[in-house]
Amino acid sequence: MEKIKFSVIIPAYNEQDTVLTTINKLKEYLQLNFANHYEIIVVNDGSNDKTAEILNQMNDSEIKVINHPYNKGYGASIKTAVAASIMNWILVFDADGQHKIEDIGRLIQSSDGFDMVVGSRQGYKGPLVRQPGKKIILWVAQYLVEKKIPDLNSGLRLIKKEYFNKYAHLLPSGFSWTTTITLAFLKENLNVDYIPIEISKRQGGRSMVKTSDAVKALMLILRMIMLFSPLRVFLPVSFVLFAIGCISAFPEILIPNINDSTILLFISSLIIFFFGTIADQIAAIRREINK
Repeated sequence: MEKIKFSVIIPAYNEQDTVLTTINKLKEYLQLNFANHYEIIVVNDGSNDKTAEILNQMNDSEIKVINHPYNKGYGASIKTAVAASIMNWILVFDADGQHKIEDIGRLIQSSDGFDMVVGSRQGYKGPLVRQPGKKIILWVAQYLVEKKIPDLNSGLRLIKKEYFNKYAHLLPSGFSWTTTITLAFLKENLNVDYIPIEISKRQGGRSMVKTSDAVKALMLILRMIMLFSPLRVFLPVSFVLFAIGCISAFPEILIPNINDSTILLFISSLIIFFFGTIADQIAAIRREINK
């Protein structure tokens, strides 16, 4: 397989303890294994520690450093880096020391025939307090896309730049960009592969994920499905209301006297069904416009 050319994107927010070590290890590994086939782009997302100072003092012409004037978010940092990249692929690599350098080679080796390769985390996947919420979000996402998703929001992923740009307008500025791009690729039947990886606990800084981000991610999934498959939401609701209406109407037909609540159930089910079909058509038109 011919080596692909890729941009390694490192978003950094308050990572003064790990960012320099991460960059040095990356550069050493990439020079040894992918000489002339890569570039490194680091985005300092408005850090308020010494991250910006450390990056500016590197004085390395081979590394692009971009500074946000204030904190814009994880997803916004990725977009900024992609806009500055010159390669055909992008590889996102976190600055906090969780990812293993060797996994880059494994993702590259698995890229042939795929549009995105994701590092599927095995074992430790982050703080235990976040796992129940993540599992609920994963279950909802798998129901909506009708596919098994080994890892919904892994930060280590290799993506074809042309497809990232195609869906960039849908991607949020926060951590949920990984969820969004996963759903977009799967619903559009692009080729996605998952490679098992192991991550370490954060070596520096602190996680910026908040409890409220789980609710935001769930709402994001619902908004995304309105673009890619609205009927997956509206059809079950319509069916449930219609079924309840039938159950309610059965004894009333024998009287006969159908009450207002039963009629309301039937009308509501029809309205929701037709609203879903209209939303599905609008979503299809919107996807065509953005192609």
